[in-house]
Amino acid sequence: MIFANIGLIVASKMVGNRLNFAISKFKTMSTKSKVALVTGGSRGLGRNMAINLAKKGIDVVLTYNSNKEEADKVVAEIQSLGQRAAAFQLNAGDVKSFDNFLKQVTAHLKDTNGNTNFDFLINNAGTALYSPFAETTEEQFDNAINIHYKGVFFLTQKALPFINDGGRIINISSGLARFAYPGSSAYGSMKGAIEVLTRYLAKELGARQIGANVVAPGAIETDFGGGRVRDNKEINDYVAAATALGRVGLPDDIGGVVAFLCTEDARWINGQRIEVSGGVNL
Repeated sequence: MIFANIGLIVASKMVGNRLNFAISKFKTMSTKSKVALVTGGSRGLGRNMAINLAKKGIDVVLTYNSNKEEADKVVAEIQSLGQRAAAFQLNAGDVKSFDNFLKQVTAHLKDTNGNTNFDFLINNAGTALYSPFAETTEEQFDNAINIHYKGVFFLTQKALPFINDGGRIINISSGLARFAYPGSSAYGSMKGAIEVLTRYLAKELGARQIGANVVAPGAIETDFGGGRVRDNKEINDYVAAATALGRVGLPDDIGGVVAFLCTEDARWINGQRIEVSGGVNL
């Protein structure tokens, strides 16, 4: 009887140990960080988005066009927050390079996470185009549309097999898709196209529980467009006067909104345009 009781105790401990191991493994799996891919994440708004995503406990893969040094600084900052990060070069307007780019990204994810998938795609990369409608050249137009529309369309399409069901797509637009300033007809109309595309993505990807939304910043103090809004006092004052909250936007005004849209609290927001502009031109 004594030996039988000892056997029962040993067996009970073995079952308990196995159960604890299973629970521990489940916790590890369930708390595994999600992953966001942020294009144009080495500077300006993209950098701020990447940092805010990391603060939400999300790992980040970011892209840069030419400045690897700045991208590496963002990677280091994300890692200092306890999240994984990596940077890859990408020309967001070169559709032919997308297959190779995604091959690099998914190989990295396979090595670090054990699978090739990610959860959030933030299409942020972009360049400025300030030119009156009557003077905009076909070359300027083609360069801009490759980055701001064609590139977004086909990078998203090619990334779809690697976006987890239940993931999110966030496209960055502009206040210039709602109101008009002379000199921004090409840029503003391309951002308008992105907003329509986003609604189609929300509709067509709903079966996979993938949400798609637009974040449309107003004028922000960054180096975008050569720092035009940040460094030109006349433009800065003009925008501030037209804004209900009385100032020009800062990167910190935008990054947190993008990060929020990648949380469970935002799970029921879908197919929406969220303008983050302080109330400009109301």
